[in-house]
Amino acid sequence: MERWFNNVQSITERYLTYRKRKKIRLKKKQQAKNPIIDWLEAFLWAAGVVLLINQYLFQAYQIPSGSMKNTLLIKDHIFVNKLIYGPELIPGKFKLPGFTTPKRENVIIFESPTYISRGPVFDILQRVLYMLTLSLVDIDKDKNGNPKPHFLIKRAAAVSGDEVRFRKGFLQIKPPGFENWMAETDFKKISAIPDTTHRLISLSDYPAIRASAFLDAYKSAGIPPLSRLVSESGSSENVTGDMFAWMKYRNEAYYQINPQDRRYGILWRKFNTGWYIPKGWIMPLGDNRDNSKDGRYFGPVSLRNVLGKAMFKYWPVNRIGPIR
Repeated sequence: MERWFNNVQSITERYLTYRKRKKIRLKKKQQAKNPIIDWLEAFLWAAGVVLLINQYLFQAYQIPSGSMKNTLLIKDHIFVNKLIYGPELIPGKFKLPGFTTPKRENVIIFESPTYISRGPVFDILQRVLYMLTLSLVDIDKDKNGNPKPHFLIKRAAAVSGDEVRFRKGFLQIKPPGFENWMAETDFKKISAIPDTTHRLISLSDYPAIRASAFLDAYKSAGIPPLSRLVSESGSSENVTGDMFAWMKYRNEAYYQINPQDRRYGILWRKFNTGWYIPKGWIMPLGDNRDNSKDGRYFGPVSLRNVLGKAMFKYWPVNRIGPIR
């Protein structure tokens, strides 16, 4: 027994001595290291941790526009859960499987279908800098110095199997199994979903919007406008507030002027008929419907391009809280 005790004591002493010598060596090595190199190593280690967290778990974003008012305001800083829908292996490439898929009414961030990339190297550099600085630095700007809309934040207003269309700025929806169209507000009531939509334009503005669109079409075709249209188009300050409706009315006017040109008829019917959301796709819309370039303009978005779910506002202080 005494021999066993002595062996254990000897091994323990050797181990403790080894640990102490190792600490002394590391301390001397640290003291001999150039402080700049020491600082650089600490920065690179911290940057690597931030990148890993941002790329695979939570990423910071800054809200660039008022399209989600009042849910999200311009310059709100938020965290997005990237793990829930599956993160990308590297920025912009190879999406990994997630725990779930976007559900109706989730606030999601996705790659804009209209964004024109400068190339994979620039995209990766931009996203790395954006993540390292917690959304404070964005080098991807337009000629006016404004951030380009590479990523958009909207609400998942319709999901696979839904049919959607717009009437005077209001969404109408026909979910799977429903025979008739329903106003979005009515659908949310029966589904116990809070209504977060915000409108800037009233129904009384739409005759002026239609008149303005027809006047533009007549002018382009060199046709003298009707005095009635001139009068109606000047009755509202929001004649082009709902650009989607204005474009639909303009295509309708073009088709009436040139019924032999099927392009305008196809565009008008496309705007009027709406969309069917296929499997694996989702329709994103802004809460601030009259100030949002969303799925009405570029159509449904593939789930492969959905990067995460907006979770939490962390800045400014008076806006801190969950995102619903």
